[in-house]
Amino acid sequence: MATIETVLFDLDGTLVDTAPDMGNALNTTLIESGRAAMPLEAIRPHVSKGGSALINLGFAITTEHDQHELFRQRFLHHYSEKLAEASALFEGMGELLNNIESRQLRWGIITNKPGWLTDPLLQKMGLHERSGCVVSGDTVAYAKPHPLPLLHACDLMGASPQNCIYIGDHERDIIAGKAANMKTLAALWGYIPDDEDPNTWGADGQLTQPNEILNWIS
Repeated sequence: MATIETVLFDLDGTLVDTAPDMGNALNTTLIESGRAAMPLEAIRPHVSKGGSALINLGFAITTEHDQHELFRQRFLHHYSEKLAEASALFEGMGELLNNIESRQLRWGIITNKPGWLTDPLLQKMGLHERSGCVVSGDTVAYAKPHPLPLLHACDLMGASPQNCIYIGDHERDIIAGKAANMKTLAALWGYIPDDEDPNTWGADGQLTQPNEILNWIS
C-alpha cells in the first residue's frame, strides 16, 4: 500500500460547513421574490450540488425556466456578500488539520465552487494561506468528476497521485479520485440526500468523523 503523504479535501460539505450561508442566500432570494423561506435542514442535503440546484429546489423550477438564471444570479449576489457569516470548519476538522500539519504532511482543497467565491471564503476563514493548493471549479478546463482538477493539484504540490488521498461528500468526488489513481474516502457528515447511498460510490472507505482520516495516513 502506498504511503499517504498528501490529504486533499472537497470544500462544501467536507472541509467546511457552508450550508448556513448558502441557505441564507437562497432564502433571501426567495423572500425578495415573494416566496416563503425554507428550513435550513431542507436545503442542507442539496448544497453540494451548487447554485442552480438550489434554485431548482427553492423555486420548484428547472434550469429551462425563463427566470432561472435571474434567480441564480440574485442568489450568487447575496451569497457573495455574506460568504463567511456562519460557515465554519466541521466539528473536529480544525484538530485534524493541526494534526496533519504537525506530522509535516500537506493538505489541499479541490472544489467545483468557482474561484471568485472559493478564494474569498478561504481567505476570510484563514485557510487559504495554510492550504498547500486550492483548485476551484474553473481553475482548469474540467471540473469534477473529471480527474483533471485532482491531477492539477498534484502538479501544484509536487505530489504523486498514488500518495494522495481525496475526501468528499459526493459521488463525483469519488469518481474523480479513483480516475486520478488516488485513495478515496466518503465523508458521511456531508450533504448527502436521503435517497443517495454512499455504499454504491466505490470509495476505499467511509468516514463518520474527521479524525478517522488519521487511520488512513498513519
